[in-house]
Parts: sequence; structure tokens; C-alpha cells
Amino acid sequence: MSKADEIFLASCKDILENGFSDEKLDVRPKWLDGTPAHTIKKFCIVNRYNLKEEFPIITVRKTNFVNAVDEILWIWQKKSNRVADLHSHIWDSWAGEDGTIGKAYGYQLGVKHHYKEGDMDQVDRVLYDLKHNPQSRRIMTNIYNHADLSEMNLYPCAYSMTFNVSGNTLNGILNQRSNDMLTANNWNVVQYAVLLIMFAKVSGLEAGELVHVIADAHIYDRHVPLVKELFTRPQYPAPKLVLKRDVKDFYDFKIDDFELVDYKYTPLGAKLEVAV
Repeated sequence: MSKADEIFLASCKDILENGFSDEKLDVRPKWLDGTPAHTIKKFCIVNRYNLKEEFPIITVRKTNFVNAVDEILWIWQKKSNRVADLHSHIWDSWAGEDGTIGKAYGYQLGVKHHYKEGDMDQVDRVLYDLKHNPQSRRIMTNIYNHADLSEMNLYPCAYSMTFNVSGNTLNGILNQRSNDMLTANNWNVVQYAVLLIMFAKVSGLEAGELVHVIADAHIYDRHVPLVKELFTRPQYPAPKLVLKRDVKDFYDFKIDDFELVDYKYTPLGAKLEVAV
């Protein structure tokens, strides 16, 4: 089995066995048919992934690697909020009449701020510090901007990254306020593992540990049977992630630069409903 499988299944088991059910409460999310989407949840799950050991993608179901990388580039490289800039349709449900998701995600990363070293956005600030001040304990981003929440079509779920360099190793902490385990847990892990690898590569560092902190880790009611079925599935070794080009500039990365070698998985086998 991959380490990612072990971590994912352990988290899901903990939620199902020890979680809190909100089935008797009024909830905001709904299924597409208008039915309230209830969850079983655990407060504060913390998972650690050592990228030096393996690439953290699960095999008990497929994680769409290409679309996951496409979205992380959309947010962090393009700094876009336009759904037309994506190659998938994962954000279509949150698009407004202007074709954007409002002042959310990539928009926030692209806002320039004034520092003593000059004006730069949050991504360029990270790149600057990793090159010029890697021992800083202040290398972080945050897109949960309260001043703009009313103009976001969805409040950021994965909202903060903290980067920390130890010797030649770049580590990172992803903070997430809410995580739909079946739909998005490994998707987010894969994305931010790739992001850490990209930042490490262009900074002359080695990607180390990704720590994923989730405040509200939940399984939706209609996903419970699907999650339980995952426990019975075969598990395969983690695939190898290969960078096909020697990229020096973060803004030069493309989806085709990443290749998963020997990614074996079991298809989910059912259409996955997403609560909105």
C-alpha cells in the first residue's frame, strides 16, 4: 500500500467511528436535488506526508492528477479567478455571471503588497524569501481575507501555507478550514505536494514534509457507503513523480512537466455527487 492510502483510510475510519453527526441540525450545504447535505465530522485532523519517501497519492480510488495540478497552477501561478482559465469544470458551480469566482483563491494571491524590499504579491514574496532569506520563519501566505469575503463565491477552504527551510529541505504546512474527505482530501494533498516540489525545485532545495491541518474533516451522508467500500479495495505501491524538465522559473512550469510513473488504482465505480 502507499503511505497516502494508509493515512487516508485511517482518517476516514476515525471519522466514521468517532465523528460527530450533524443530521439533526440545519446545515448550509445541499445536494443538487435540494436535499440538505449532512456530514459526520472530526475536529482537527493532522496528517504528515514525507515527500522524500514517496509521492502522496492514494490508490484505493483515482485522484485525477492532471486536473489537480491544473487547478494548483490556476491558483498559484496564473493567480486567476476565471473558470475559463481552467481545463476542467470543477469550479463551474461557483462561477458568477462574470465568469469568475469573485475575489477568491488566485485573485488573493495576485494582490500586490508593499514590503521594504519592494511591491510584490504573496507568491512572489515566498519565492523571494526562499532565495534571499530561506531561514526566515515568516514565509507564509493567507488568502482568507475578511475584507473581501462578501465578494467571494466560496470562502477559501485551503487558505494558508507556511513554508519552513531546514538545511536544504523545504517543508510546508497546509491549513484548511474544511475538507470533504472523499471528494477533495487527497486532491488537496496531491496539489500542495506538487506546489512544495515546484517551490523547492526553483529555489535549489529538496522537498521534505507536507503537514496537512484540517479544522473540519467530514464525510457527507451520501458518501458514507462509498467510503466504507474503499476499505475492501486492493492497495498498490505509490507511483513515482517525475519532473520531465529542469525548470528554473516557477512561472515556467506546465502541466506536461509532471508525470506519474506506474500509477495503479481502482476506479471509484460510482458517480460522485458533490454538495454545494
